[in-house]
Amino acid sequence: MTPFFKRNLRRTLLGLFGATLVIGSLSACGHRGDHAWGANITAEQFAEKRDKMVDRVAGKLDLNADQKKLLGTVGDKLFEQRKALMGQTTDPRAELKSLIAGPKFDAAKAQTLINDKTAAVQTKSPEVVAAFGAFFDSLNPAQQQKVRDFTEGRHGWFHRG
Repeated sequence: MTPFFKRNLRRTLLGLFGATLVIGSLSACGHRGDHAWGANITAEQFAEKRDKMVDRVAGKLDLNADQKKLLGTVGDKLFEQRKALMGQTTDPRAELKSLIAGPKFDAAKAQTLINDKTAAVQTKSPEVVAAFGAFFDSLNPAQQQKVRDFTEGRHGWFHRG
C-alpha cells in the first residue's frame, strides 16, 4: 500500500460512516408514517383503530362482550362528535389560515367558526356522555377501580416500567 492510502484510509472510512449516520438519521426523522389521525380519516380507518383500542382496553379491564360493545359505542360517538367539529372542511389549517390571509384579522369569520364548533360540541356531547356513562355503569366495582386508578395516574395502562 502506498503511504497516501495508509494515511487517508481511516479518514475516508470515518467520513463515509459519518455521512451514512447523518443521512440515516435524517431519513428516520423525516419519516412521518401513515398515522391516519388527520382531518381526512375515513370511517373504516377509524373503525380499525377503534377495534384495536377496544381490544387493548378489554385486555386491561377483562371486559365481557357486552362491555366491549358499549366501549365501541363510546368510540363511535366520539368519532361522530369529531366529524361534527370538523364540519365540511377537509383542511382545517386552511380554514384557520384564511382568518389571517387578508390585511386584517377576520374577527367575524373567527367568531362564526368558534360558534359553529361550540354548537357541534353542545349538540354531540350529551350522546358522548350517555355512551360513556352506560359503559362505566356496566363495569363491576373492580373494573371501575381500575379506571379510577388510571385517571389518577397510578398503575397506568400503557406504563412499560
